[in-house]
Amino acid sequence: MDHQFHKIRRLPPYVFAEVNAMKANARAAGEDIIDFGMGNPDQPPAPHIIEKLREITLDPKVHRYSNSRGIPGLRKAQSSYYARRFGVDVDPETETIVTLGSKEGLANLSSAITTPGDVILVPNPSYPIHPFGFIIAGAAVRNVPVGAGEDFFSAMERAVQHSVPKPTALVLNFPNNPTAECVDLAFYERIVDFCLFHHIYILSDLAYGEVYFDGNPPPSILQIRRAWDIAVEFTSLSKTYNMPGWRIGFATGNKRLIGALTRVKSYLDYGAFTPIQVAATAAMNGDQSCVDDMRALYKERRDVLISGLAAAGWEIPSPAATMFSWAPIPDQYKHLGSIEFSKMLLDRAKVAVAPGIGFGEHGDGHVRIGLVENVHRTRQAIRNIRAFLSSSDSEPSAENK
Repeated sequence: MDHQFHKIRRLPPYVFAEVNAMKANARAAGEDIIDFGMGNPDQPPAPHIIEKLREITLDPKVHRYSNSRGIPGLRKAQSSYYARRFGVDVDPETETIVTLGSKEGLANLSSAITTPGDVILVPNPSYPIHPFGFIIAGAAVRNVPVGAGEDFFSAMERAVQHSVPKPTALVLNFPNNPTAECVDLAFYERIVDFCLFHHIYILSDLAYGEVYFDGNPPPSILQIRRAWDIAVEFTSLSKTYNMPGWRIGFATGNKRLIGALTRVKSYLDYGAFTPIQVAATAAMNGDQSCVDDMRALYKERRDVLISGLAAAGWEIPSPAATMFSWAPIPDQYKHLGSIEFSKMLLDRAKVAVAPGIGFGEHGDGHVRIGLVENVHRTRQAIRNIRAFLSSSDSEPSAENK
C-alpha cells in the first residue's frame, strides 16, 4: 500500500543525516573522529544519585506502573527547587508535572493545546522540537528570526501583524540552544506584557538554566507574576545532573496548561520508572556540589576551545551559558553553507560539528560545537582544525565558489 501519511510528509529530511553518515563511515574505516556534534553529556551522574537508584531498585514493590504525573516526592522537589532558586511558590499538585524529559513535555503540550491550523511563533534558529512539536500537532509555524542584527520585538510585532489566524502560542528558549544567547528579567517582563496583550500562550524551555559560567544565573519567566496567567516552563535534569538517558524533566506554571498536559499524558504513559524518579528526587534534594562541578567542567572546556580556536584563526564568541558554542563559519567558507562546511571539517580535520541549518534556515551561517569532549580531545581537535585552516589544500575549490 502506497499511502502518504500527512504528519510524516510535514517533516523534512533529517538535515544531520549526511554528516552523521559520513561520521559513521569514517569510524567504520578506523578513523578517529572527535565528535562535538550532539549535546550528549559525557560524564556520569554523581555517585549518590546512582547509589539511590541501585538501592531503590532492589525493592520488589517499585517495579509496577508508576504515576503519569510523577511521584509526589519528585513534584515536591521541583517545588522546592523553584522556591530556593527563583523565589517562586509552586503548588506541587496543580502547577507542576514530571515529564519524560523536557522534549516529551514540549511535544505533548503542543498536542494538547493545538487545533490544526493554529499559528505558533518560534524563534529561528531553534532546537528542532520547538517548531516540529507543533508541526506534528497540525499547527502552522511562523519563524521569528533571532541573532545578530535582529530586533526580536520588532520581528514579533511583524509576525503577529501578518499572521492569519492570530498566533496562539510562542516558544522561548533561554539560555538558547543552539545560539547560547541569554536574557534578563527585563526581557521576560516585556515579552509577558506583549503576549498578555495579544492573548498568546508562552512555552519557555529552561533546559540549560543551571549551565552557566559568567555573571548572574539565568532567570525564570515564572519570576514574573503575570506570566502565570499564560506561561509554562520546561526544565530538565539531563544537563544539570548528567542524566540525559534517564529522561526526567518537568513542566511548571499555569494551572490550565499543566492540566491539559496532565490529561494528555494520562492516556500516553504511566510515568518514568519509579526508581529513576526516586533517584531524581535524591539528586534535586541532595548535595548540589555535583552541579558546581558540572559548570566548572564545561567552563574549562569552553575556555580551552575558544582560546585555542582564536589562536588557530577562528574567532568564536565565548558562550555565557549552555554546553554549546555557536560558531560563525569562517569567511572563506561561508558560501559553502553549514552542511558542506561541516562535511569538510569532518573529512579534513576529523572533527564533527552540527550544521547550523539543522536549527532553521537562519542558522546556516554557523555550526554548533558541543563541549562534550574532554580537554585532551578538545586540544587535539584544535590542532586538527588549525592544520586544516592553514593548509593550502583547505581552500574551497573553484567549482564550489
